[in-house]
Amino acid sequence: MMTNASTPYDHAALEQARRLGTSTLYEASGIATASVDPAIRTVWTGAAVAGAAYPLECAPGDNLAIHIAMERAPRGCVLVVSAAGFVAGYWGEVLTVAAQAAGVAGLVIDGGVRDIAALAARRFPVFARGISVRGTRKDSAPSVGLPMHLAGTPVAPGDLVVADDDGVIVIPAAHAAATLANGQARADKEAHMMAALAQGATTLDLLGLTQWRQA
Repeated sequence: MMTNASTPYDHAALEQARRLGTSTLYEASGIATASVDPAIRTVWTGAAVAGAAYPLECAPGDNLAIHIAMERAPRGCVLVVSAAGFVAGYWGEVLTVAAQAAGVAGLVIDGGVRDIAALAARRFPVFARGISVRGTRKDSAPSVGLPMHLAGTPVAPGDLVVADDDGVIVIPAAHAAATLANGQARADKEAHMMAALAQGATTLDLLGLTQWRQA
């Protein structure tokens, strides 16, 4: 298996990204295009992943590019697959076993997957546009490991991908450190706000919206 040794983010950064979550990090990024189409969602509740993007493109109904990527993708990466929204079973239990053996952290695909019970049992994070029993052929690989767009969101190798029950975001690598820092500041501020709310403060007070309070 010709797998690269590592990804650009250390364990602490990825743990922080998972803990902060997609909603906080999206707001902290200030990057409108970081949010992936909300139709691409977790296929089992509670899945969460953070890692460096490894982008690839599949032709409609053809998953050859995924098999090629499994030999090239760095350990700890998240495979980000554009299949142009074509829903078929590009991914299932066999590829999940292969991915876990190769150290791939998760999958985001603008397309379909299958074997959902097995994916959930193996706790492999998968985010997809849909679920389909239809199999795929293996005839072409439009691109593997090159920049592309996932349902309109730009994705380059090494970008920070975070996905959870709220959705999927892709933060350009150059903005990842600042986004994590801003996200932590935002989370700390919200923690103080929730503590104040528990003590009787109101959101109108804390957000400076008292002009809307009924006289």
